[in-house]
Amino acid sequence: MPIIGNLIRRALSLGANLDERIPHPPVQEQKRALKRLLKKAAGTSFGQYYNFRDILRSKDVINTFQQQVPIHDYDKMYHEWWHMTLKNVENVSWKGKIKYFALSSGTSGAPSKHIPVTDDMFRAMRRAGLRTFVALSKFDVEPNLFTKGMMLLGGSSDLKTGSGYFMGDLSGINANRIPLWLRPYYKPGVEISRINDWNARIEEIARNAPDWDIGFIVGIPAWLQLMMERIIAYHGVDNIHDIWPNLQVCVHGGVAFEPYKKGFERLIGKPLIYLDTYLASEGFIAYQNRPGAKGMKLLLNNGIYFEFIPFNENNFDEENHIRENAEVLNIDQVEEGVDYALAISTCSGAWRYLIGDTIRFTDLDAMEITITGRTKHFLSICGEHLSIENMNEGIKAVEQELDTAIQEFTVSAVQKGNFFAHKWYLGCDPMVNSEEAKAILDRKLKAVNADYETERSEVLDMEVDVLPIQVFYDWQAHQGKMGGQNKFPRVMKKELFARWEAFVQQQGLSKQ
Repeated sequence: MPIIGNLIRRALSLGANLDERIPHPPVQEQKRALKRLLKKAAGTSFGQYYNFRDILRSKDVINTFQQQVPIHDYDKMYHEWWHMTLKNVENVSWKGKIKYFALSSGTSGAPSKHIPVTDDMFRAMRRAGLRTFVALSKFDVEPNLFTKGMMLLGGSSDLKTGSGYFMGDLSGINANRIPLWLRPYYKPGVEISRINDWNARIEEIARNAPDWDIGFIVGIPAWLQLMMERIIAYHGVDNIHDIWPNLQVCVHGGVAFEPYKKGFERLIGKPLIYLDTYLASEGFIAYQNRPGAKGMKLLLNNGIYFEFIPFNENNFDEENHIRENAEVLNIDQVEEGVDYALAISTCSGAWRYLIGDTIRFTDLDAMEITITGRTKHFLSICGEHLSIENMNEGIKAVEQELDTAIQEFTVSAVQKGNFFAHKWYLGCDPMVNSEEAKAILDRKLKAVNADYETERSEVLDMEVDVLPIQVFYDWQAHQGKMGGQNKFPRVMKKELFARWEAFVQQQGLSKQ
């Protein structure tokens, strides 16, 4: 087996070298990607309405495209176009009939979105997944890793059926379409992945875990952690390496990994290689392709055209809705260290579509980005402009100073008389004193955000409650959002936060 592993590793190393030989500068690569998208969709209803053929004949395709096609969010894209695809109408915004829809509510608590997933997008996601696998040859992994099993933990592959289409969590959809070369390595396998109930599925994974020689685990950090905890408890062992001694790599995505790292380290017997990916319901956007990278490599030639809107008050209003004359930048106009709202046009028929994420370039030469938050999840009720990145830094400080793991947290804006307040709930293991946590969190947020420091000294109050981490998981179960690509909302709006607080009170919990 080591011989086979070495051969696979050498082949992957060759693939990694070839993959990096991009023949064109990023702007040309993206221009080619846009032209391919426009040509493929020119005959669709969307393409005819916005005159894609005229755009393709123009001297400046990118500029003409931006002038003729407006920015879309999900509601605009769905109500004007995608709703027809659910009625089996062909050639709406992409060629052919849509057979799969990824159900996504993001972290806003809104009803499920139906995101089209086309055959072209499936091929693009497979190419991106293979590139991620190839990138592992650059990391310090043992050759036998490439002969080990991959635990792909996602949503149920038992999809819901509509009128001529299937729908479900994107990870569950992909589990139904595992490529032939991966099937011998894919765990937990077809039968277990079809179990709808999250707890029952995890129970089966835990029961069967010793029978599998796992080298990779892949999924959302929170659910991977719960899976490992259940396996360890089921078999009464000290850590996950007692069951899977060859586990070397964790491929994660969906949220910032840093808040989960301390919890992971308590469950492992030896260090893991953590590989970051950016796979959204709308497409595979970026992946970490080298050791030590601070960001993920943007996939510029894989069925997605990117646009970048500086995430500031000039471009977004107080509710973080995009303004009519917002500044939109192309790949050759971006800068490092600036937060951008991301708009994408894809081979699933999304056009100038605001995905809801904010990103930042960490290395322009390498075209690497990091996710900094959600456009709806920046907290600013009185000018404090608190970002998810700021929040993660504050949470990390609490973890370090109080020696705890905060695997989940949420915050919302509340009004206290004539003042405003940020009300936090922290899921800690072990539990810590809420006042101590508040002091550390507040101090760190002031250090990383000058606007927050100013508002805290004048009109902004702060409350912190500490809860057992299980309460957050129970809430997810209560909402029917266990497993898959479901993530706990970092910032809650008023209505959802009221339901969350009522749920917490029902558990009989109070400040620690």
